[in-house]
Amino acid sequence: MGSWQHATTRCAGYLRRWLAAAVLLLPALACVPAVHAGTQPEYTWHNVAIGGGGFVTGLVFHPQQAGLQYARTDIGGAYRWDATQQRWQPLLDWMGAEDQGRFGVESMAVDPTDPNRLYLAVGTYLHARGSNGAILRSHDQGRSFQRTELPFELGGNELGRANGERLAVDPNDGKVLLFGTRANGVWRSGDAGASWSELSAFPAIAKSPAATAEGWNGAQAIGVVFIEFEPESKGDTGASRTLYAGVSTQQASLYRSDDAGSSWQVVPGQPTGLRPNHMVRDSLGRWLLSYGDAPGPNTMNNGALWRYDPRDGSWADITPVAQSTDLEGDGFGWGAVAVDPQDPLRIVASTFNRFAPHDDIFRSIDGGRSWTALSTRADFDHSYAPWTEEARPHWIGVLALDPHDPGHLQFVTGYGIWDTRDLRAFDEGKRLRWRFPLVGFEETVPLALVSPPQGAHLISGLGDIDGFVHDDLDLPQRRFAGVRFSNTESLAYAGQAPQLMVRTGYFHHRPEGAVRAAWSNDGGYNWTPFASEPADGEGAGRITVAADGKRVIWQTRNGGHWLSADFGGRWQAVQGLPKNAVVEADRHEAAVYYGFDPASGALYVSGDGGVAFQQAEAGTGAVGDWYRAEIRPNPWRAGEAWVAAGWRGLLHWSPGRLQRVQGLDTVFSVGLGKPAKDGDAPVLFVFGEMAGKRGLYRSDNGGRRWRRIDNDAQRFAGVIRHVTGDARIPGRVYFGTEGRGIWYGEPQ
Repeated sequence: MGSWQHATTRCAGYLRRWLAAAVLLLPALACVPAVHAGTQPEYTWHNVAIGGGGFVTGLVFHPQQAGLQYARTDIGGAYRWDATQQRWQPLLDWMGAEDQGRFGVESMAVDPTDPNRLYLAVGTYLHARGSNGAILRSHDQGRSFQRTELPFELGGNELGRANGERLAVDPNDGKVLLFGTRANGVWRSGDAGASWSELSAFPAIAKSPAATAEGWNGAQAIGVVFIEFEPESKGDTGASRTLYAGVSTQQASLYRSDDAGSSWQVVPGQPTGLRPNHMVRDSLGRWLLSYGDAPGPNTMNNGALWRYDPRDGSWADITPVAQSTDLEGDGFGWGAVAVDPQDPLRIVASTFNRFAPHDDIFRSIDGGRSWTALSTRADFDHSYAPWTEEARPHWIGVLALDPHDPGHLQFVTGYGIWDTRDLRAFDEGKRLRWRFPLVGFEETVPLALVSPPQGAHLISGLGDIDGFVHDDLDLPQRRFAGVRFSNTESLAYAGQAPQLMVRTGYFHHRPEGAVRAAWSNDGGYNWTPFASEPADGEGAGRITVAADGKRVIWQTRNGGHWLSADFGGRWQAVQGLPKNAVVEADRHEAAVYYGFDPASGALYVSGDGGVAFQQAEAGTGAVGDWYRAEIRPNPWRAGEAWVAAGWRGLLHWSPGRLQRVQGLDTVFSVGLGKPAKDGDAPVLFVFGEMAGKRGLYRSDNGGRRWRRIDNDAQRFAGVIRHVTGDARIPGRVYFGTEGRGIWYGEPQ
């Protein structure tokens, strides 16, 4: 590689001409044509198939209708299983910007007597920026919903999110529902979820520090983790009289009411010192409870399995295996328990946080007197999602036994759902075959997307499962080879040598000496680690590569900018850029880079291979740097780029001139796609706001006119990031979401 301190004469000339012609950004925009929203073109939308990828926090089979099942997730909405098409149908893609913060599902419930009724408690975070939760109620299996707003936050992506269910429908009166909250007690509805009021008699321990746990961002309320009705307690009004509620505390945690919630008592004889997480009823009227010393999923170091018989008040410890003194770490808990609805002797229970030898599911066919680990005779079919071959099941916080098929068992893991129909065969000494039935179920969080002019049409970087070369958009692919990150946080290709790619990543558990950047010379299939990190290389940050592939600039998470011409053999600090400026390389001129400061709105240009930058356009003053600005250089023309600049809108840079494209109020992400005719302006795809309407917009003429191309039925929870046009197929666009994976759209 050539010297990265050398400035080519041609590129330096470009820079001088640009700087000489520079004009102030605002308000000198009168020459920009007016922008109007046009009619909505027809687009078809499809998930880029990965298969699962996130934490499924709940599974519910309907007890009356065979084949009807629902799943909830921590950040990716809810799904219904379509037995006819053998795929999952997403239920909450209609949510838009007004529901941002409600795409995580805290709990769900079905009406046991009406297969059409479904209830979801939605709300993702408890922190100050979290949105108040809501109860969504459906009379058509989730095809449409009505809502009731709640006056408090829910925690679909907080600690204890696989506990439950917190929401329950009375099997004796479908109009009656109970909802156990994290910090606001127990609430009741008597009109099928339309209105709610608190059961003030419920003990205050549900709101006390005893019902909290320490998470990555401090103490989090866990509160009530499950609600159960006793179906054999029908009263004079038709509703159930006996109720149970479990509170996540190591003190007395199981409470019972025999007067429909007017008063509550501690269930006597119960174990203490552990937190309950699941409670299920067997056909003899006994209750099975799984316990851990923490609510999960981050940790659990102790636990037990107990059975309670309300007929005589007895408790029995039926824990499958004891804590081993040979375990690495501090032990493990029990994440879930399930029992065959028709046969009380057949039980399954899952370990949680069992690192040695691994998490497992234990099976008993004698009511808990003896147990067998399912892993002793099990085969996993990875054919649908090959990347799962490298993924070890963990976070087994939910088990579901099909009430219509005693051989059908499912368990969740941090990346999806495993399913077997062979449970009865296992009981007879045969092997289990586990499948990964995740067609239509997409819960990844894309962090970077590129569509290069050669090779696969899409390369992705993802949270938790690294990244993929998508040779086929409709079938899951294998992950990157050679270097494995937990998250791939940025991706870039060399504009004139697109098989050369670079990426940065993050390790959940960083190996000693591992470098958080890698390069590929075969279009992203195989990766080689950089030789070293910059001096302040804390975290992954962002990376870009020169048009000829010979120089990279790595912006570390600390905000510093570093230049290397030998993939990390040595690093040099870049001069002239504000600390948090984003940087991208021109797609044609190897010595040209662009920098944009989201805090001030100033644009910077380097013409000497990234050694130093000069301010090319002054900013308009601070408006905050809350967003991640994006720079998209023109793949078909040197010296031109677009900037997604948040509240500043969409900015267009051509040599010597930076202008705001009028009509777009706010721009969160921008992508450039191949024009219909060579030589025309790139097709612009923008996720932002126009006239107060947030959506995905398209322009075919450089931003003079725009069309909205998403629709009100598919709004993807109001969050679209990393918009990327296809470099070879006019009109095709890709984008990422927060929990609903990668999408691509095709004009009809």
